[in-house]
Amino acid sequence: MTPIDRPDKDVLVLGAGIIGVCVALHLQKRGKSVLLVDRRAPGEETSYGNAGLIERASVIPYGFPREIPTLLKYATNRSADVRFRWTFLPKLLPWIARFWFESSSRRLRRAAMDMLPLIERSVTEHTDLMAEAGILHRARRTGWMEAYRTEKAFSAAKVAARALDEFGIRYDFLGPKDLQAREPHLAGSFAGAVHWLDPATVADPGGLVKDYADLFVRKGGEIVEADASTLAEGEGGWSIRTNGGTVRAREAVVALGPWSDAVYRRLGYRVPLAVKRGYHVHIEPAGDAVLNHPVVDVERGYLLAPMTKGIRLTTGIEFAERDEAPTPVQVDQTEPHARAIFPLGRRVEPAPWMGARPCLPDMRPIIGPAPRHKGLWFAFGHNHHGLTLGPATGRLLAEMMTGEKPFADPAPYAMSRFG
Repeated sequence: MTPIDRPDKDVLVLGAGIIGVCVALHLQKRGKSVLLVDRRAPGEETSYGNAGLIERASVIPYGFPREIPTLLKYATNRSADVRFRWTFLPKLLPWIARFWFESSSRRLRRAAMDMLPLIERSVTEHTDLMAEAGILHRARRTGWMEAYRTEKAFSAAKVAARALDEFGIRYDFLGPKDLQAREPHLAGSFAGAVHWLDPATVADPGGLVKDYADLFVRKGGEIVEADASTLAEGEGGWSIRTNGGTVRAREAVVALGPWSDAVYRRLGYRVPLAVKRGYHVHIEPAGDAVLNHPVVDVERGYLLAPMTKGIRLTTGIEFAERDEAPTPVQVDQTEPHARAIFPLGRRVEPAPWMGARPCLPDMRPIIGPAPRHKGLWFAFGHNHHGLTLGPATGRLLAEMMTGEKPFADPAPYAMSRFG
């Protein structure tokens, strides 16, 4: 191994999505010199394509469904919520089995309690970073809505919402007239909606990551383009090859989201990381129509969110190989329903955008040290909540790396839980 006696930086952070940028910022706050590395500019991969929710209300993780009708609907690809690429299913089955096992009521409750310290601080930690970056005005504190077409579904949603009262989650139940008052341009015969009040939203999640990255640079940080797979261990640290030459550091953080396997597999770690692909497209609102909140049409399986580029239509999940060609069937499937409930004009992009969510079957991310490699740390696998948990994850990992008392117990996020 090449000796690293005089490192160029204290820490290499691989991945300039929301997780990596926030890790870099929090390490920088604690006096570390940090090089942020990615193959693309900050915020242009998974962090770009979400619904813009900082999801304080999602206390209970998204578990595997137990209802037979729901399972049959998903298994036959008859739902826009979930779609399978059949050729990928045999490879996915072990992950699905583990996900199903972890989704029992008892284990789901344990997962919720393990994730609660991060979820509870999600909006607060974002607010602190936004204030420091001078972009606090970007946070919209109006929450988001789940709209239901049938009384049966709305009644079930009320029961589920009340089950969160122990966590102090705030919400309103909206009848048709109340929903119309808050969203005057929303059409359709909705039985009602749950308006989640605690979450914040942003109109450009990729832009938010770039704003955080700009703050990192203004404070003396450096960002370079490089191939994360060139990360190499040396005596006393780690190095990576960039266009400007090899950069060395005492420590390295892998925050590559769905591409984290490019590093951990090569180092001999086996992690049950899967990806849930998702699509979005921006559509111009027609006339003077305004959407005030992100709205989920629950029974039809899509979300409409007001964004800088227009109304973002986001789909459910697609299980397929991460790098296979896009198949935006869910966009085409849901767009007619979206047009029926909100005045929409032309699509802004020529083709839908596709992204990949990094998902672990126990619904907890990996945050912490590599079990067998000194100075190597991991932060990936945040499932549906990468944007939500970026700043909280950055703070927790930075506290661990600098010897501070962590604000949350990091044990549930340890990589060693997978053996």
